[in-house]
Amino acid sequence: MPELPEVETVVRELGPRLRGRRLKAITVSRYPLRKPWLKEWDRLLRGRRVANIRRRGKWIIVDLDHEAHLVIHLGMTGQLTVKSTLDPLGTHTHLVFVLDKGRHELRFRDIRRFGSASVFASRQSLERFFLEVELGPEPFDLAAGYWKAQLARTSRCLKAVLLDQRVVAGVGNIYADESLFQARLHPAQPGRATTPEQAARLRRGIILVLNRAIKRRGSSIRDYIGGSGRQGEYQKEFRVYGRTGEPCPRCGAPITGIRLAGRSTHFCPQCQRLDES
Repeated sequence: MPELPEVETVVRELGPRLRGRRLKAITVSRYPLRKPWLKEWDRLLRGRRVANIRRRGKWIIVDLDHEAHLVIHLGMTGQLTVKSTLDPLGTHTHLVFVLDKGRHELRFRDIRRFGSASVFASRQSLERFFLEVELGPEPFDLAAGYWKAQLARTSRCLKAVLLDQRVVAGVGNIYADESLFQARLHPAQPGRATTPEQAARLRRGIILVLNRAIKRRGSSIRDYIGGSGRQGEYQKEFRVYGRTGEPCPRCGAPITGIRLAGRSTHFCPQCQRLDES
């Protein structure tokens, strides 16, 4: 599933291609996404100009004039790109937004259809939506006191805390593993067993890993492509994720793979020792 770096890459690459352009028409396939497309949304979008495109957690927000907002979640296999109308429409393309005079289109392709698209008529309704999903702060905005308190109050393992979008938004399986390795912390360590120094180290590790991944345009493992249609390259720099049995880049010990918090989890048993005292 695309995580923060992948979604941020899509937003950055679509920005120059979308800002200032007007949505002329919308075509919806007969196969529904995770949420059905409502006919009334066509009226809300048609003729609106794109003011901005931004990210919140793993959500893409297209801000339109007159306070309307198109909100897209890529799900597991979603791809959001601007294409010439002369380019053949790829299979599994479920939403097409015709731009300006009809020479280009914003296309949402999603093979598994776990993605979603919704329209909000006002800033208040958009804010209410994010309150209802209880989306936590952005990793780059994590206050030190808040982060330490969130860890100290839970017996859940660090991997589960990082995956909880209510605690911190945008981090998923790949970057949870990579951040824990960066911080030299075992993914099974209980949150409340984390010292203030370790909490600070993990907070720094999350930001460092995410920034590094954004610079490489995210990770392309299966279906992910950026807003320009190009793949990401951070998968070439994974330290632990998906590297079970391979040598740790720090100490050479074989990377271990286990199941934790319902997800495949990868770590170095030497660099990320679990203190069971």
